[in-house]
Amino acid sequence: MTTPLPERAVLPEWAVDMTDLHAHASPSLLPRHGDDRATIVAERAAGFGAVVLKAHEGSTVERAAAAGDGVYGGVVLNSPVGGANPDAVEVAARLGGRVVWMPTVSSRTHKAGASSPELSVHRGFELRPVDVVGDDGTLRPEWFDILDVVAAHDLLLASGHLSARETVVLFTQARLRGVRRLLVNHPKMAFLGWNEESSRALRDLDAHLELGILPDLLGDLAHASLTLTRAYPTSLLVFGGDLGHAHHPPPAAAVAPWLHELQRHVGPDRAAVIMTTQTRSLLLP
Repeated sequence: MTTPLPERAVLPEWAVDMTDLHAHASPSLLPRHGDDRATIVAERAAGFGAVVLKAHEGSTVERAAAAGDGVYGGVVLNSPVGGANPDAVEVAARLGGRVVWMPTVSSRTHKAGASSPELSVHRGFELRPVDVVGDDGTLRPEWFDILDVVAAHDLLLASGHLSARETVVLFTQARLRGVRRLLVNHPKMAFLGWNEESSRALRDLDAHLELGILPDLLGDLAHASLTLTRAYPTSLLVFGGDLGHAHHPPPAAAVAPWLHELQRHVGPDRAAVIMTTQTRSLLLP
């Protein structure tokens, strides 16, 4: 686990109207700090003007619509929604959803790495497996319909808990089928197997990588997302905090120290761009 970031309650001056692509709230089968409305209030107080609600259990699209302006949702293609279910994606899109996450708790990579320290937040929560890449190393055919719906609605396709190599397979096919928005979730978490070959392939695909707070608190320093600022184009880095778990710090405690660390890595001007226009432009048409 990383050394806790220094206490620093004051947000940087530039931390205004930021966008968070990854926030968790209750109701959930995992313990959360608060419900959707409480979570949005906490995110707003931490400087976020746009927030994406995520739930491993399924869709947050209707919840986001009820939570007010600037709140967005999507659907996680775990077993509760049937895995590769194009109808679930189509409905989410028509109701205003903006993000489609590939399997998380249902992914084979998650299940294989379930004992990893960085997955401790999910212990006791299991779902049926959902396969994405076949034994031959290619994308399973049922996922092509998903990619077509994502492309048709210009949604953001996020990797969920696929491994780095699985993500390259998926994103390569996604580009071929017209998907414009690609996001690798918490790529440096150890169980996902980040490697230089995958990094090069994802750069060539113009895939964005997610910088996040919870992954940096759970992992060791070598696997902190902020190390990506030295190894990947900063123009392809966006923010998804992954906060909300009740056993880890809420936005009021976690956001400001992490933003100061980001600023230390890339400078205030680049940090502001990453957290505001760069992240929001990946989310919205």
